[in-house]
Amino acid sequence: MNIILLGSPGAGKGTQATALEEATGMKHIASGDMFRTAVKEGTPLGKLAQSYLDNGELVPDDVVIGMVLERVTQPDCANGVIFDGFPRTPEQARALQEALQNHDDCISAVLLLHVPKEALIQRVIGRWTCRNCQAVYNTYYLAPHEAGICDECGGDLYQRSDDNLETINHRLEVYTAQTMPLVAHYQQQGILHEIDGQGDVNEVTARMVQAMTLANPC
Repeated sequence: MNIILLGSPGAGKGTQATALEEATGMKHIASGDMFRTAVKEGTPLGKLAQSYLDNGELVPDDVVIGMVLERVTQPDCANGVIFDGFPRTPEQARALQEALQNHDDCISAVLLLHVPKEALIQRVIGRWTCRNCQAVYNTYYLAPHEAGICDECGGDLYQRSDDNLETINHRLEVYTAQTMPLVAHYQQQGILHEIDGQGDVNEVTARMVQAMTLANPC
């Protein structure tokens, strides 16, 4: 089984991808990690992708799809893959589906993490991170015992420069414009499952695993 994980900035995709990986034995593959691995290992497709990047050009879809297929055939993907950050467009989605079908494989389900905009904004603008141990806190629902000090190691807490209202509003606008066509594409295929992304991490993971039981294996 292969699944695609969708969700807006702050929806918790990274957290849930890690939790799903542990719960299912599937392999979480983020698009950026896939690129870096192919380029670092110097695979033919990795070198080809690097040539485009060196010239400041976008890597063509067929090269990206080739790297995806190259990655999913590796032994650590034998139990299935959780795609995160790819595909980004309906065109890429169709190309991925066709390429997988040519290898007797498919996308079984697309899980869309849904969190209301107000909650997303609180998650982002309230986020504080420890400089030492990288523990994460939130002003609204997971505040440290002492403001600006990490409970775990006593380190200083800081906010990322892009964790502000203006930036998150822009990121949400970009996400909506880019992702809604992709959501519609998978809705038409009947494999989109909308997941309530609010609540305890384990509760959200359980909802996602439940949705996966409704999907058809490849």
